[in-house]
Amino acid sequence: MSIILIVVVVLVVAICISCIRIVPQAETMVIERLGSYLTTWGNGLHFKLPLIDRVRARVSLKEQVADFPPQPVITKDNVTMSIDSVIFYKVMDPRLYCYGVENPIMAIENLTATTLRNIIGDLDLDTTLVSRDTINAQMRAILDEATDAWGIKVNRVEVKNITPPAAIREAMEKQMKAEREKREAVLLAEGTKQSAITVAEGDKQARILEAEAHKQTVILAAEAEQERQIREAEGEAEAIRNVQQATADGIRMVREAGADSAVLTLQSFEALKQVANGQSTKLIIPSDMQGLAGVAASLKEIVSDEEK
Repeated sequence: MSIILIVVVVLVVAICISCIRIVPQAETMVIERLGSYLTTWGNGLHFKLPLIDRVRARVSLKEQVADFPPQPVITKDNVTMSIDSVIFYKVMDPRLYCYGVENPIMAIENLTATTLRNIIGDLDLDTTLVSRDTINAQMRAILDEATDAWGIKVNRVEVKNITPPAAIREAMEKQMKAEREKREAVLLAEGTKQSAITVAEGDKQARILEAEAHKQTVILAAEAEQERQIREAEGEAEAIRNVQQATADGIRMVREAGADSAVLTLQSFEALKQVANGQSTKLIIPSDMQGLAGVAASLKEIVSDEEK
C-alpha cells in the first residue's frame, strides 16, 4: 500500500507540474478546453486543468520573415521571368492565426505568387525592371488586406530578384554595352571638343597679347621719336637763340666802341670773301667799291699804327 501511495503522490505531483506554464515575453499560448477555444495566455505564469485544458499552439508576436522561392510570371509583352520575394509579417491575433487558416505560411506563399502574377501581367518587361517600388507597394496592400482574416499584418514586401530569360539577359547586356560605348564616344567627343575650344582660346589669347605687345612697342617707339624730335627742336632753338644773342651782344659792343662804319665795312669785306670762296661763277661788286677801298686803306693804316 505504501508503494501505491507513493506512486499516486508522484503522479499527482507530476500532473500538477505539467499544468504549470510560463509564457515568455513576445509569445502567447492558445488554450483549448475539451477541444474548444478557451483563452489566450500572455507572458507570465499560468495554470491549466489537467486532462481538460491543453495548449493548442505557441504563437510568436515578433515580426517574422518569410522568404519564398522564385515564382514564374509572364509580363504583358509575353516575356516569362522568375521573381522571388520576401515578406515581413507579424501575428496580431493568435486566435485567428490558429483557427483562420490551416497553414498560414503556405497560404501567404500561394497568395503572394498569385498577387505577383496579377501585377506583373499588367506590366511590360521594361516597366517591370524599373518598377520595384510600385510592385512592392501594391503587393503589400493586397496581402495586408487578405491576411486580416488570419490575424496577420503584412508590414513590408520586397522583390529580391527579377530574372529574365537567358536570351533577354543577353540582349539586355548587348544593349547596356552599346549604351556604355555610346556614352564613352559622347564623352570622348565632348573631351575633344573642349580641348579644341581650350586650344583655340589659348591661341586667341596669345594673339591678343602679341598684338597688345606690338601695339605697346609701336606706341613707345613713337613716343621716343617724338621725344627725340622735341629734344632736337629744343636744341636747335637754343642754338639759334645763342647765335642771335651772340650777334646782338657783338653789335652792342661794336656800337659801344663807336666803330660802326669801320666794322660794317670790315664785315662787308668778310662777306665778299665768303662770296668769292663759294661755287658761284659770277660776282656782283657794289658801285661804291672805291669808297670801300679807301676805308680799307684807312683801316690798314690804323692797324699799322697799333702794331708800332
